[in-house]
Amino acid sequence: MHLTKQKGFTLVEIAIVLVIVGLLIGGVLKGQEMITNAKLKRIESDNAGIAAAMFSYQDRYLQLPGDDAAATARFNVYFDAAPAGQGWVAGEADGDGDGVVGNGTDWKDIIPITAPWAAGDPAQETSKFFGHLRAAGLIPGGSGTDPARPTSAYGGLIGIQNGSLDIAGHVVIFGQIEGQVGRILEARLDDGAADTGRIQSNDANGLTGMDSGAASDGSTYDDDTRYDMAFRL
Repeated sequence: MHLTKQKGFTLVEIAIVLVIVGLLIGGVLKGQEMITNAKLKRIESDNAGIAAAMFSYQDRYLQLPGDDAAATARFNVYFDAAPAGQGWVAGEADGDGDGVVGNGTDWKDIIPITAPWAAGDPAQETSKFFGHLRAAGLIPGGSGTDPARPTSAYGGLIGIQNGSLDIAGHVVIFGQIEGQVGRILEARLDDGAADTGRIQSNDANGLTGMDSGAASDGSTYDDDTRYDMAFRL
């Protein structure tokens, strides 16, 4: 009987394949790390940019954007007859001029609202904040009648509020941040705990209506949870 000799892979060939697979996996992981780092830097940059624009507005007009009681007259930012859901009607661009943006515990309710708003309503001032900055030419996009809320690198909406998440003073809030990213930001910029310090977080999807203060699961970040992160200005 004649036996057919079957050829197989040599150890050298197998080693070469394993090296190639390892390089491919390493390249993918490195690419993911670069993307994550880029998004982290964008969040940090957005936070710094919003703070700079806010203080520039205050320095220029002696009012806070969103809280500015003279915004309508200053920028003529209204439509005489605004279609439903578009821009402001006369006078509704104004804040109440009390020196703070909003009242601190309502931002989760109003962050998706686009328009219109009641004139001087402090609960709605965070929704006017970005429109005032656009009207002043301090941030790009739209015009003074454009209330569109910017989004973060992770797709969540960005808001601003006084005293939100029990932090004294104004905070910028980035919505829908992944838990592992929140942990990195905390380690880089604050004390590492979700419920203390100048950065505090709340389960983005675990609450409805008003926020409750500190992070819903205490001081740690869960990789499977998305958070609303508040950065004190």
